[in-house]
Formats: sequence, structure tokens, C-alpha cells
Amino acid sequence: MTAAPSSSLRERKKRRTRQALIDTALELFTRRGFGGVTLDELCEEVEVSKRTFFRTFTSKEDVAMAPDQDLWRAFLEELETADPGALPVVELGRDALLAALERMDDEGWARRMLLSRRLAERTPSMGAHGRQFCEATTQEALAILHRRFGLGGPGELRPRLAVDMLVAAFHGALASWVAQAEEADGAGGACEAGRTEPPTAEELAARLRQAVAALPGSLALTAAPGGDRG
Repeated sequence: MTAAPSSSLRERKKRRTRQALIDTALELFTRRGFGGVTLDELCEEVEVSKRTFFRTFTSKEDVAMAPDQDLWRAFLEELETADPGALPVVELGRDALLAALERMDDEGWARRMLLSRRLAERTPSMGAHGRQFCEATTQEALAILHRRFGLGGPGELRPRLAVDMLVAAFHGALASWVAQAEEADGAGGACEAGRTEPPTAEELAARLRQAVAALPGSLALTAAPGGDRG
């Protein structure tokens, strides 16, 4: 009769420890630089062993990119249960990603995401880790599309291109979202160290909708001599 409560308590403790590692890592990396913080120092700050750290994360890069990775893992879960209706694959993916964004309801997620992206821009190893994670996520999304909807047979490029377009739209939305925060920094509204709130997850969702809506126009865009476009 006590197994369930005990299990629930352990899970809550694991989630708290995981969140403490993420928050502390992003704070230390932002203040001292990614290379200026050792794994031993991070674990000491959170008061956990390296063994505990490696039960949850594979590396410093992994913990630093947790906000982004949490979003895409939620995306895969949403895609697994999505009702396709008659939606094109890109729009189906958009809706799954928007649903995943809604699940990032922790008020600190947007700030953590912003700190993570800023670190990634100046940390090559985080960029490499991110590319590996992106490819693994793409392959999982394609597997879901094939298993649930019969898409993506041998030699079929369209599902891959659809997922790639969704990822590109998200990256475009994310870049403009981060730029919004940078503009606030330039205007004296810096959001580092928690001084002001960063752009919200809802604002990122709005930019994602705009980016996906722009995809058909982007595909139809042509380049003509002299800069004329049609």
C-alpha cells in the first residue's frame, strides 16, 4: 500500500534534483563561461554526486541544452498522439510543437531557454551536441510518421523535407525571439540574472505560427537577375 506514495516521492525528488542541476548550470555557465565551470564544481554547488548527475545527463552540454531538449521530447509525445485530420504534415507538426510549447508552463522555462540559446551561440560543443540531438529527434519523428500514418517509405523524401521545414521554421522563430530579448538588452531592459522577464513561451508560439505560415511563400520565392523577385 505504500509503494505508490514512495515511488511518487522518489520521482518528485528526481525532478527537483534535475531542475536544480539545470538552473545552477545555466547560472554558472552564464556568469563564468561554459568552459569556466567543471562538472565537479557544478555537482558540488547542487550537492549531488557525479554518479547522480550521470543518471540524468550525459554531459555539461546535455544539461545546458535541457530546455530545448525538453521541448522537443514533448513534441514527440504530442506527435505520437496527434489526430491528423486532413492536415499537411508540416501543419500537423506545427500543432504538435505548439502543444509542446503549452506544456512548458513552468514560468522559468522561457528564461532558461534564452540563457541556453545565448550559451549555445558562443559554445561550439553545444552546437555540435544540438545538431546530434536534432538529427536524433528528426529520425524519431519520421519513425512516428511512418508507424502511425504510413508515411516515409524507402526513398521517400517528402516526410523528411516536411520535418526539416518545421525545424527550420522553429529555428527562425527562435532566432527572432532571442533577438527580441537582445533588443530589450540594448534598451536597458536586460533579462540576464533575472532582472526582467524574457520574452514568453506564448510569444515564441506566436512567432512559430508566423514562421510556418511563411513556408509556402518561401518555397515559391524566386531569385531573378537584378534583384527582381516574383
